[in-house]
Amino acid sequence: MLIMRSVLYNIYLYVLTVSVAVGWLPLVILGTRETTLLGFRFWGRASLWGLEKICGTTLELRGEENLPRDRPVIIASKHHSMWDILVFYALIENPAFVSKQELGWIPIAGTFLKKGGTIIVNRGAAAKALKAMVEDVRDALENKRTIIIFPEGTRSAPGAAPDYKPGIAALYTRLDHACVPVALNSGLYWPRRKFLRKPGTIVLEFLPAIEPGLSRKDFMIALQSSIETASNHLLDETKTDRASDLAG
Repeated sequence: MLIMRSVLYNIYLYVLTVSVAVGWLPLVILGTRETTLLGFRFWGRASLWGLEKICGTTLELRGEENLPRDRPVIIASKHHSMWDILVFYALIENPAFVSKQELGWIPIAGTFLKKGGTIIVNRGAAAKALKAMVEDVRDALENKRTIIIFPEGTRSAPGAAPDYKPGIAALYTRLDHACVPVALNSGLYWPRRKFLRKPGTIVLEFLPAIEPGLSRKDFMIALQSSIETASNHLLDETKTDRASDLAG
């Protein structure tokens, strides 16, 4: 049953993605950034809806009170799987993702990303790329957009040793904006590089904001400690719940 539902969902997601890409493309080319983001939001919400209906995988949000509504912030999230991208498109009204350059090269998808105001980073350009990223993020914040960045730069397996990159520290120290850490456990239900989609509840937790003023070193310690402690707690909580279900 798990394999069958996973296959059905992956077919659903593929058809949905192609349909949105083709059907929304004229609106992307002729429309505005806001029009493009509406397409992304529909895609994110429809993907999560299908995941719940087909696979029985639901979403639980925690700590929403930690996400300021009166000012733009930088969201720094743990990254386990594609689900993490879908959920932020579904939840955040005016997001600006920080993404690697390679994604912008994908036909059609690259057009969506650029028109949607995604901040593309050439990771091979080192200092030059870092400076450009900071300025692009500054512009997005001034336009009241919420920045979403995965500080490890790529997906990691649940419980894997963290590897935080310096880009997030540059944004925090140079732009004088709060950073909201995010913990999650999506990798337990949507494993990276696997087609299985497991039933259960994916938890996404907004953690207390790290306000401006810390040194680069202290910020990185605070950010990693916050995300990793909370994410590991979610992993342990899930294992405990599963053990209880089996015992029952």
